Amino acid sequence: MKPRRAAGILPQGLLFPALLLAGVGGCASSPTPELAAAAPTDTTAAEVPQVGPAHGALVLAGGGQLDEAVWERFVELAGGRDARIVVLPTANTDRGLTEGVSAVDYLRKAGARDLVVLHTRDRREADSEEFVEPLTQATGVWIPGGRQWRLVDAYLHTRTHRELFKVLERGGVVGGTSAGASIQASYLARGDPRTNEILMAPGYEEGFGFLSGAAVDQHLLARNRQNDLWELLQLRPSILGIGVDEGTAVVVKGDRAKVVGPSRVVIYDGLDPERRPVLMGDGDVYDLGERDLIRGQAQDELQIQFDPELDPYW
Repeated sequence: MKPRRAAGILPQGLLFPALLLAGVGGCASSPTPELAAAAPTDTTAAEVPQVGPAHGALVLAGGGQLDEAVWERFVELAGGRDARIVVLPTANTDRGLTEGVSAVDYLRKAGARDLVVLHTRDRREADSEEFVEPLTQATGVWIPGGRQWRLVDAYLHTRTHRELFKVLERGGVVGGTSAGASIQASYLARGDPRTNEILMAPGYEEGFGFLSGAAVDQHLLARNRQNDLWELLQLRPSILGIGVDEGTAVVVKGDRAKVVGPSRVVIYDGLDPERRPVLMGDGDVYDLGERDLIRGQAQDELQIQFDPELDPYW
């Protein structure tokens, strides 16, 4: 069997491991039965999700040391041992691209075998057929953390971006942590190239759009960001805000969002007359389209401090 090549530009010392990873799973095969079944062929208007993807799934992780259950769920959604996973470490600096290899280690531990590291900073290369070839066969794509703007500069509106949508259309999964979670929303939070403290950055407010009418923030409690999304909703109240803490993720299929991991996820709805955040823990489920908590624990059990002075709607 011909080993698959890891395309793109990788710094010396990272390219060789990526080439080895490309051969782990051998040649591309046809989609797994699980993924084929996950992609509906006849979706009525009433069934079309308002926020989440019509096909496939998303994994939005909050950064930090992710719980093993997050990695395992991502690999399961990608097809388990038959998954073909591409890792895009471009959000990090050139010196930090080894985070892509680190993600590969976690994915391998969770059961994945066929793994490719794909990276470039050249938009022309990102727009080429040769570069995206591994994505055309992928059942899962993982985007490690770093800074969101690097993903915008390299991939937004390129062939790579379009192929990510096709992964979902085939019933696959796109996941990411920290910057790799925020980039998946239609509105890009903290996209400013100068600092990650600025929530809204002109010129860097468009994400990849796998979630429609939404914005995703990360490191929520670890960095005391639980009040920040209200700033965005004050100007854009129709946007649904999703805040995810470290170690934890939200798994989105259609409009259903389920929390996986030990910490908290907070939903911010500027259209809610009560203007109150919805706090969620492991196993809780939220309907992103209806903006309603389907299954959740009592709000007073979650012990998160929201400052009325920082909430313009309080």
